[in-house]
Amino acid sequence: MQRWRGYDATPGGWGRSVVTIGVFDGVHKGHQATIGHAVSRARELGVQSVVVTFDPHPAEVVRPGSHPAVLTETARKAELIEALGVDVLCVVPFTPEFSRLPAEAFVHDILVEHLHAALVVVGENFRFGHKAAGDVALLERLGRTFGFAVEAPPLVAEAGTVYSSTYIRSCVDAGDVTAAAAALGRPHRVEGVVVRGDQRGRELGFPTANLLCHRYAAIPADGVYAARLVRRGHPEPLAAAVSVGTNPTFSGRERRVEAYVLDFTGDLYGERLALDFVAHLRGQVRYDAIEPLIAQMGQDVERTRRALD
Repeated sequence: MQRWRGYDATPGGWGRSVVTIGVFDGVHKGHQATIGHAVSRARELGVQSVVVTFDPHPAEVVRPGSHPAVLTETARKAELIEALGVDVLCVVPFTPEFSRLPAEAFVHDILVEHLHAALVVVGENFRFGHKAAGDVALLERLGRTFGFAVEAPPLVAEAGTVYSSTYIRSCVDAGDVTAAAAALGRPHRVEGVVVRGDQRGRELGFPTANLLCHRYAAIPADGVYAARLVRRGHPEPLAAAVSVGTNPTFSGRERRVEAYVLDFTGDLYGERLALDFVAHLRGQVRYDAIEPLIAQMGQDVERTRRALD
């Protein structure tokens, strides 16, 4: 898959293409259906498939400070999109100037002048241009003018629930990682670099990897989870019991993501790891003594084994 930074990176002599556009945070089942449709149609037409997405999240530019929790970091999103068979990923820098681009100019500059779209595939709720003034109906009218077709597959829903990034964020925020995984088509992932913490887990017999995560990362609700820990360069994931919260037994204030890796001895400091959250085991509890906390941690480890088996 080719990766372009901005549509100005389109090479000279670029032919026709099938284009799909969106933020695609999460690359969830709905996104997968839209992108997959574009890839399939591109192959039928014998042209290249192009995914156009944006960085940073448009909300952060249009409404500073309102950045939604990020379900997939940029590199992970690119990996997931590439796995769908896409030919080109075009990441457009979303600047204040770009946010003011009228809908008609958005179509002309990106889809017509640079990407030479033969077909544009978008979700039926797609909006574009300054103040999200453009919709699918306008895109279809412009397509008739500029010579490209538009297809808007229906949104993906199961049991009456439409899968969207907003819905998945609400699941993660509530700690319902099972529902989030159902919508994503895979476990929700949180990534971070292992940094030194208070070393308290080691003293209790359960040394943990303390992850420093992206400030906008979608962290599950406080509690204990069964997860799979993924290390770069290591094909097999490791089982981990993960605590999210402030360590109330020790009057902690800083919210942390700490993973006790089962059956592991070694040093993870400085490594960038990923945690795939599989199951919520329990909420966060404050204990009045160390002994019941240690006993509970032992139970958490066993429940983690069962959940991952």
